[in-house]
Amino acid sequence: MLKYYKEFFSEYDNASLYQTLILLAFILFFVAVFYIVWKKPKGYYNEFEHAPLDLEKEEIVNEKNDKKTLK
Repeated sequence: MLKYYKEFFSEYDNASLYQTLILLAFILFFVAVFYIVWKKPKGYYNEFEHAPLDLEKEEIVNEKNDKKTLK
């Protein structure tokens, strides 16, 4: 499929320069994301660590309270 577009994307001037710049930007983006995540404090994600489990517990408690109010 790419062979049909290869000529179209390589016909303009400085095609290799643009492709190199885009590749560098792509790599720098993921390096930056990795750095940002790595530099977060150790306890930053503790609040989110058990979030799905906490929601299930809250739903169970809410269901019990709803059943009590219906009686």
